[in-house]
Amino acid sequence: MSNKLKIGLFVPQGWRLDLPPDLPPAEQWSLIVKVAKRAEELGFDSLWVFDHFHTVPQPLKGRSVFEAWTTLTALAAVTNKIRLGTLVTCVLYRYPTVLAKIVANVDVISNGRVEFGIGACWYENEFRGYGIPFPKPADRIKALDEALQIIKMMWTEDEVTFRGRYYRVEKGLNDPKPVQKPHPPILVAGAGEQLTLRVVAKHANKYHVWGDTEFYKRKLEVLKKHCKKIGRDFNEIIKVHDGFLIMGESEEEIKKKIKECEHLTLSKASYEGLRKTQYIGTPEEIVERVRKYVEIGVTEFIFYFPDAYKIKPIEEFAERVLPELRTLV
Repeated sequence: MSNKLKIGLFVPQGWRLDLPPDLPPAEQWSLIVKVAKRAEELGFDSLWVFDHFHTVPQPLKGRSVFEAWTTLTALAAVTNKIRLGTLVTCVLYRYPTVLAKIVANVDVISNGRVEFGIGACWYENEFRGYGIPFPKPADRIKALDEALQIIKMMWTEDEVTFRGRYYRVEKGLNDPKPVQKPHPPILVAGAGEQLTLRVVAKHANKYHVWGDTEFYKRKLEVLKKHCKKIGRDFNEIIKVHDGFLIMGESEEEIKKKIKECEHLTLSKASYEGLRKTQYIGTPEEIVERVRKYVEIGVTEFIFYFPDAYKIKPIEEFAERVLPELRTLV
């Protein structure tokens, strides 16, 4: 593993109301491409998208939300080396065999740059809106376990037959196989200690969960126990964290930027709460916050810039923060 931190960012996608609503969709797409290309030029390690269909914190009519895997496919064709990931794919939006096919194709198109993030889903409004059944949490997580078994088989075996509680496959074929061997890295996200973290221990190359350092540390302690039970090396699972990144030289400037973020305004996020849980502050404060996660074992960070489409915020970060982060490990 590389001895430096991996730093990624989300492209604006519309889910968090981060594309100018007065622009037509084709121009919004141009902004997404512009962010992706500039991020690659600036030295970010990865680009990420969410897997959602309706805006958040509430569904708003007439607001663009670009779909995850078609977006990554297109970005694969306009970038050269930056990695491409989902944080995270909802397992129930696509049958696992179909999802395995999609991801394998994007890995080929990108020449082996896919980061496959997946989780058990949560945004019930989307399920109702798209006519997809929304099982109880335990069933969603157990379906995730079965789906990952199938997906890995589809990526590595010539023919797949699987009979489980949630999915059945009869002589499934999946060619081309992914470029990455044995398969693209699997990132599993979630906080459930009894079921989700057991799936992480069983299947994940990478683990992600939101929360402050104490919350994250608690999840890692539980994950370590699950790994021990099945004989998995806890240390081989890469730990990932993400969060909003709003940088400024003063409290006044930062509060102004928060106020300009439509998503945060609608979700009624408090300044104090954001300071505690997100990457909010001066360049020095952001570096220090990252350092605290590094101390508990996190080595990959994905930042969400609410105004990334303006380009300047990611350029300022790349100039003033990114070089410092490269020295932390």
